[in-house]
Amino acid sequence: MPPFIKTWLTLCLLLPLAAHATNREQRLPSGFTGYTSNADSSVKRAPVQYRKATLSARPSNATQRQALQAVAMSPKQSSEVLSRAVNVLGTPYRWGGSSPKKGFDCSGLVKYAFNDVADVDLPRTSNAMAQGQGVKVAKSDLKPGDLIFFNIKSRRVNHVAIYLGNDRFIHAPRTGKRVSIDSLEKPYWQKHYVVAKRVLPKDQQALALAKR
Repeated sequence: MPPFIKTWLTLCLLLPLAAHATNREQRLPSGFTGYTSNADSSVKRAPVQYRKATLSARPSNATQRQALQAVAMSPKQSSEVLSRAVNVLGTPYRWGGSSPKKGFDCSGLVKYAFNDVADVDLPRTSNAMAQGQGVKVAKSDLKPGDLIFFNIKSRRVNHVAIYLGNDRFIHAPRTGKRVSIDSLEKPYWQKHYVVAKRVLPKDQQALALAKR
């Protein structure tokens, strides 16, 4: 693919996605601690009911999701990951490949895209990535830069892609294909979807897990 086309595609994809990610983070409550404000205030007003109030203050699933959303790669890091991936659109698939010159397999593309993110060292295979560094996220909570895992002709994870936003992802599909963009809305990918993970620098991952 000619360089100027790759540059144009990168700008078209990343500018709206970066803005989308930034806007979502701006809507998060400031000073979020992982507990509801109502529960905290009830403890202050009624000390004799401390035990009951404390139990009700345990984070709900929605609160856990908010805590996870509050901890993510910076918009700059996310844009860099997506930029590296988009810039190799059209590169031929090659099993075991992990560079633009030699080609990419699915996990090789992901590892290449995350290569410059500090404190992130992804394993080499999609199955190991699914079990390794990062925290699980619901499909409804996906952000650009999250990893999506699939099982194709197998019960275990054997394919990985990078989420771009708006139900699109970029991946290295299979032998005979090239790095391309696809849609999560397709029945095929919905059928083989397994899990999604947010890869975070190690210090941020520890914070996210502490808030869950």
